[in-house]
Amino acid sequence: MEVVESPDQSEPMEVQPQNGCKHYKRNCKLVAPCCNKAYPCRFCHDEDNENHAINRKLVKEVVCIQCDTRQITATQCAKCELPFGNYVCLICNLFDLEDRKQFHCEDCGMCRVGGRDNYYHCKTCDICLPIKLKNSHKCIEKVAHDNCAVCLEDLHSSRIPSHIPPCGHLIHTSCYDQLHRNGHYACPLCGASMMDMTPLWQQMDEEIASTPMPEEYRTVSLCVLCKDCHKESKVLYHIIGLKCEHCGSYNTCRVKDPNCPESTGSTEDESSGGDLSEEEDDDETLTLTITNQAQANGASLSSNIEIALDSSNVLPVDNIGSSSAELNSSQDDANDTDNDDVD
Repeated sequence: MEVVESPDQSEPMEVQPQNGCKHYKRNCKLVAPCCNKAYPCRFCHDEDNENHAINRKLVKEVVCIQCDTRQITATQCAKCELPFGNYVCLICNLFDLEDRKQFHCEDCGMCRVGGRDNYYHCKTCDICLPIKLKNSHKCIEKVAHDNCAVCLEDLHSSRIPSHIPPCGHLIHTSCYDQLHRNGHYACPLCGASMMDMTPLWQQMDEEIASTPMPEEYRTVSLCVLCKDCHKESKVLYHIIGLKCEHCGSYNTCRVKDPNCPESTGSTEDESSGGDLSEEEDDDETLTLTITNQAQANGASLSSNIEIALDSSNVLPVDNIGSSSAELNSSQDDANDTDNDDVD
């Protein structure tokens, strides 16, 4: 392994506009082994070739942008001795003139940004996480190798920072923000709340207290499963929502349980000897409609209150251009992982 974080020079080189491309600032071009052409970076290659992607670790040659000499990958030009970058990793073939606090993680198998001292590699999740998350996040085996549940793009080598909600499922920070802006607060994979929903639950409590149910439905109870605490409970039905008796969350769904009767009361039709089978079918339709309407009511109420967006969970990104500012801002919080996949 050979990682060179700063070539021999007293001061970092000044970045010139002509150095590199929109993705990276560097003093060399990569020679793609797949098509034998020189490109400023792997992203430029992939944008120019829709039918295949470059394998950066197979790159063996570079071209100096100053003297145009084609040569074996190295930290500086063999002819004019121009350093190819202020940070050079010959494993990932990453050359960068800009300081993003890059470091190579052997466990991830790629370079990350944000500073080695600020991150540690979680063996279970198989990704670099902020030190603040050590022993405080929910681990899921190889979760970093899943795709984002919103955009379905890769998470482990993504150039976009990833967010870790309380359930532990990774999601791109931009996708997380988009869900929040559109009023979706549950994890797309498991349905658990992705942020503190206490203000919404309190407002729903107030709505329920001021909205009494008709007499015939006041004793109707349902079995629900809480998507936040994963416990079942028997609760009274209300059109606003079905509240978990254990944690107070309204993020619930109706479940079938033979030990949990749906209703503790009787209707007039039942007492008058009506057709029970037909009535049970009607009640089934009613309670299903109830659950769906309760969820819709919760979504409607959420648009009227401010739910605090949790920006404390971001992972370290693979080295990219535009992510460094977002990464730096997230390090002061606790939970975002900037996962920028470097060149």
